[in-house]
Amino acid sequence: MTRIIWFTALGLLLPVAGGAQTYVAVVSGIGGEPAYVERFHDWGTALVTAVVDDLEIPADHVVYLAENPERDERIGGRSTREHVRAALADLAERIEPQARLFVVLIGHGSTTGGTPKLNLPGPDITAAEMAADLRPFATQEVVVVNLTTASGDWVGVLSAERRIVITATRSGTERYESRFGEYFITALTSEDADSDKNDRVSVLEAFEYARHEVARAYDQENRLLTEHALIDDNGDGKGVHEPDLPSGDGARAHSWYLAATTAAVPVTDDPALLALYEERQRIELELTALRAQKAAMDSLAYEQELEVLLLSLARTNRDIREREGRDES
Repeated sequence: MTRIIWFTALGLLLPVAGGAQTYVAVVSGIGGEPAYVERFHDWGTALVTAVVDDLEIPADHVVYLAENPERDERIGGRSTREHVRAALADLAERIEPQARLFVVLIGHGSTTGGTPKLNLPGPDITAAEMAADLRPFATQEVVVVNLTTASGDWVGVLSAERRIVITATRSGTERYESRFGEYFITALTSEDADSDKNDRVSVLEAFEYARHEVARAYDQENRLLTEHALIDDNGDGKGVHEPDLPSGDGARAHSWYLAATTAAVPVTDDPALLALYEERQRIELELTALRAQKAAMDSLAYEQELEVLLLSLARTNRDIREREGRDES
């Protein structure tokens, strides 16, 4: 009996990511200087374009709030604190129990008196308020990507089970201009970010791509690196700059894909290749089931099983690449 059947027998298997509906909330705050106004607008619209046009997420599953709604018909309202909280409340009312939520925050951040904030038109929204707004999404897989400056302190506030938190900086003291957001958004649909060459970009791959591109840009300009992105996906509230697979942060993000059709098996006339595609899908199903059981498992047993599955997935992806290359020749 395979592991996935065992989980199903216990009634503990969660619906897989590929079969779940995906919802996206993009919040772009105040820009201040004209250059930042343009940059944040470009990031927000590029992200919405990518998730709807390239990743095929239904437009009615995407909420986009920004400083100047009149600039683009896809912007659903001004990104005030009231509108942001109302939009999340509306999503909580209509989202399916096992759906997925991808939240992206763009703009300037700050930490005042130990309170991390996203700077919005009018009153700012705090990390604690955002955490409260996300509390109703108790059964959904949630990713929060804070692309603002001084965003690192959001990790400890937002960290939770079944949640991935990414920040552009490692603390509230990294207040200088951040480049991480541009590279992260680009990575979501970039072949260069697809490090395992499975034709999809995971959240972890996007994080790693952006992190490395930021470091490369600073190095080329002979400048000291002033931003250190963090990721936390194991619920311990401690983000890391360099993920440690298979047992540390990054394991959940490794198999979290934003694309709407993540579980689909590609069409092929090659029986051997089809079998490999199906094997990859089976392993990803088992990864989803295993992660659903993390809290109830012995930590060592969980890490051992996770390592076996991740290695198996890597080998299968390698075999797929080799077989696809053989078909092209």
